[in-house]
Amino acid sequence: MKIYKIPENLKTIIFDIDSTLYSNDKYAFEQVDVQLRHFAEIKGVTASEIRKMIEDFRTNYSKEHDGKKISLGNTLTHFGISIEESIKWRETLLEPKDFLDRDEKLIQVLTEFSKKYRMIAVTNNPVLPAFKTLQAIGIEKLVPDIIGLDTCHKSKPSRQVLELACEKTGAKPEECLSVGDRYDIDLSLALEMGMGGVLVTGVEDVYKLKDFI
Repeated sequence: MKIYKIPENLKTIIFDIDSTLYSNDKYAFEQVDVQLRHFAEIKGVTASEIRKMIEDFRTNYSKEHDGKKISLGNTLTHFGISIEESIKWRETLLEPKDFLDRDEKLIQVLTEFSKKYRMIAVTNNPVLPAFKTLQAIGIEKLVPDIIGLDTCHKSKPSRQVLELACEKTGAKPEECLSVGDRYDIDLSLALEMGMGGVLVTGVEDVYKLKDFI
């Protein structure tokens, strides 16, 4: 865990979902790879060819943008796959309950947070698979609102998405804490907007967050 900033008057915690509210390497890999395999079928090439094409693009993007990373959704737009099409893929291809289980420890931690803070999930997946993920780990009632790829049709990082999170929870940016596993995607813009930020390596760090806020 790396704490960049904790707001003095914290009202809202903005959680990324994947590899933040759960730790499951198999599902983290499958979320991306199932889309790449589907893309390969459409293109009539092998999955290995598509994996290399996407990896090469993202590597070059990072080199050309001072090391910054690009989301898969934004990457695919460079290959003619619109955000709208990405939404359809994810809604039909992702099935979190096949990989994830109820997390009693996370439920306990977020139950305590819910007594003091508003919580909202912001994800680059559409709302439907995101809700299924929260449902699978047992926190869909504790994190009742989700801003997904199909909410604003924008992939993180997006100022519009973060402004909407503030609006939905009735908080100013400086009263929000963004928690996620990718600095460039989840934290960089949030910090720029005056929010707090905590970089985690998985749900184990989220368990410990109660010791710092």
